[in-house]
Amino acid sequence: MERSLIESIASELRARGSRVVRGIGDDAAVVRARPICVTSVDTVVEGVHFRLGDPSLDFSDIGWRALAGALSDLAAMGAEAGEAYIALGVPSHVGERHALELMRGAEQLAAITGTTIAGGDVAGAPALFASVTVVGWAESEDELVGRDGARAGDLIGVTGRLGGRRRRRAPRLREGRALAAAGAHAMIDLSDGLATDAEHLASASGVHLRIDLTALPLDDGVAQAAAKLRVPPWRGAAEHGEDYELCFCLSSDARAHAEQALREISDDRTGSDGAEDDGAGITWVGRVEAGDPGVSFSDERGADVRLEGFEHRW
Repeated sequence: MERSLIESIASELRARGSRVVRGIGDDAAVVRARPICVTSVDTVVEGVHFRLGDPSLDFSDIGWRALAGALSDLAAMGAEAGEAYIALGVPSHVGERHALELMRGAEQLAAITGTTIAGGDVAGAPALFASVTVVGWAESEDELVGRDGARAGDLIGVTGRLGGRRRRRAPRLREGRALAAAGAHAMIDLSDGLATDAEHLASASGVHLRIDLTALPLDDGVAQAAAKLRVPPWRGAAEHGEDYELCFCLSSDARAHAEQALREISDDRTGSDGAEDDGAGITWVGRVEAGDPGVSFSDERGADVRLEGFEHRW
């Protein structure tokens, strides 16, 4: 199956732009480099990140999500997407047709984001997995943003809406570049949920984040689901993972610039590309303070709330 699957995958993939000199078909990919290379690796594994037979998820969705998770890391750095390399492990209970469907899902997102799937590997495995390496580019390291630059007095913002269960979220690559250009001091993607990722940002920057849970932007259905479970609606928005939104910190002087930049991106979206996306405005949810690294979350009464971070189950 391996050879025929590789040939089938190669026939589905398309090069985008002029960077790729040689892609699938040679022993290695050859790519024209730009001054700054940004690389991230992300892996999804059957039984940990998804379960086969889930009626809300098909093989194409799995491929989309695998690439989305890696591209979201590039978005959080403010990098431009370039190439992706996918190592696919295919068990005996997954046929060639379904493995190809997975790759088609990844290729659909690649087309939307201007990414070229330029290579990878296929092998037998005890469980289905896709390990994705993405390469992004920038002209200067000054164009990029890390987790470690937040400063006391910064505003804390998030893009989009949180807590939903959309099948096909699009990573915020354009928004990440726009926020970096607007002067964001620190940024992180919310693949592990705000409760977890805000702690990562605070630790890396050596600052304290104070976040108002009642200000969080809620995705469709979050409030209704929370009412059925008799929990506050902000809990799902803060604790749910795989949102692929961005959390960032910037000075109040840069607020108007950032808001305008994301409005222009949102107005430019057509919504006809297969992604479940209604634009990504900014919601301001807190402020950065000096103090011991960490995060304080407050509820409707202003009381501190302890949240559980999102984790993929082993």
